[in-house]
Amino acid sequence: MTYYRRPYGGGRSRGGINKIGLIIALLFAGFSLFKYFAQSQYNEITGENQRISLTVEEEIQLGQQSLRQMVAQHGGLFQDEKHQAIVKEVGKRLVDNSIARSTAYEYDFHLLADPNTINAFALPGGQCFITYALYAKLENVDQLAGVMGHEIGHVIARHGAERIAKQELTAGLTGAAVIAAGDYGSAQAAQMIASMVNMKYGREQELESDDLGIRFMIEAGYDPTQMKGVMKILKEASNGNRQPEFLSTHPDPGNRMEEIDNSIKKYSGKILPPPKHPNDM
Repeated sequence: MTYYRRPYGGGRSRGGINKIGLIIALLFAGFSLFKYFAQSQYNEITGENQRISLTVEEEIQLGQQSLRQMVAQHGGLFQDEKHQAIVKEVGKRLVDNSIARSTAYEYDFHLLADPNTINAFALPGGQCFITYALYAKLENVDQLAGVMGHEIGHVIARHGAERIAKQELTAGLTGAAVIAAGDYGSAQAAQMIASMVNMKYGREQELESDDLGIRFMIEAGYDPTQMKGVMKILKEASNGNRQPEFLSTHPDPGNRMEEIDNSIKKYSGKILPPPKHPNDM
């Protein structure tokens, strides 16, 4: 009768590798979590403690470094000085006459030539953009102020910096999953879960920016009800083919209208403090 003999130490070696990998993975994940939760900065305008690793100066630098790339991706700047001036004028009025002026961000506003992509976005540090595809659908400057106010809200609420910190955490946890499991299947699953969390967080950011945008519009003397007109434009642009809200980065425009009404009620009639610039005496 023949007996199979396992090579000496084979089981220990395999088990030892798994244990070591698990320990390294736990340390890696623990460091990522500690770093994320240790990065806390207080935002005086939103009144929130945020998980952020960048300074305001680093946000400004990052935005300026990314400016050319963003412009190039959308076909360059729209070649009409009149319309460029309108976008810049509305953005400047929002900043100069609202609490946004009290921040150290270096705001600039750009009309992109992209005729197909209906979008507006902001980079960390104050660079704000609107595509011609969206600009051409707006009915008045108040709606433009709503769009630009929303993007200023992203800057002031430091949403870009929050996302960078969260992506760093996601990368750390995904790396820990790879080490622990020894394959990329688990890493992909971890990435999917992290993406779902980040999407939900993004919707909360959008609603916060809507709220801040309404505040800036009222402070600067624009009609805040026109923000609902922007939502109608976005809803019509979807042609009824919008994916379910849970899987979308942005809240459904219809749901945002109710929150906009709440923000208008919250800020209307209030005497807001006069804005001060960091360079003011």
